[in-house]
Amino acid sequence: MLNNPKFDPNLKFKAMEKILEFCSVGNFATIPPDIWKCLKDLWGLTKFSELVEEAEKYHLNPSTKKLVMDMERISCASYTPVDADILLARVKTTGIKELQFSFRDIIFQIFDVGGQRSERKKWVHCFENVNALLFCASMSEYDQTLIEDNTTNRMKESLKLFSSVLNNPWFVNSSIILFLNKTDLLEEKIQHTPLSVCFPEYTGRI
Repeated sequence: MLNNPKFDPNLKFKAMEKILEFCSVGNFATIPPDIWKCLKDLWGLTKFSELVEEAEKYHLNPSTKKLVMDMERISCASYTPVDADILLARVKTTGIKELQFSFRDIIFQIFDVGGQRSERKKWVHCFENVNALLFCASMSEYDQTLIEDNTTNRMKESLKLFSSVLNNPWFVNSSIILFLNKTDLLEEKIQHTPLSVCFPEYTGRI
């Protein structure tokens, strides 16, 4: 774990301003050394480390903690991402992303659509002649709320949305595949946050 007990708390605002200024540009292809230094300095502050520990509570990428804990390796000039790093990366889906590839002489055309409420009205443009629909649902969001509505539980929203997909006439002749991801985060979270926060009727041990 990174530690910086000698860091002057009075400098935290300058470090934060520098990071925010860098983020406002929106180019994250490379992170310069001075920004890495600011991040390492902030890690020495209790509040910052607490924020990282509870990343999901503040709608941050759930992989934030793992990436920050590995900051020394990632910030090296010779850094090359390994498979584990790539799997932790995330890009928010907005609009409709199309991917086409072929396998055994069969052409597959995939449309990736954003799941937030504001994105769903765009789905109709992809519904015609769909052979299969892959519905991705996070297993670790049972104690989280939507970014756009902090009173609605994310898992319950996913269940409601999945139900509407199942009953949508557009998919009567389509195969529907339910993909449950983030099971690794579920295994960690369930040790200290019971499922009853989302499903009060559940009284099991896990």
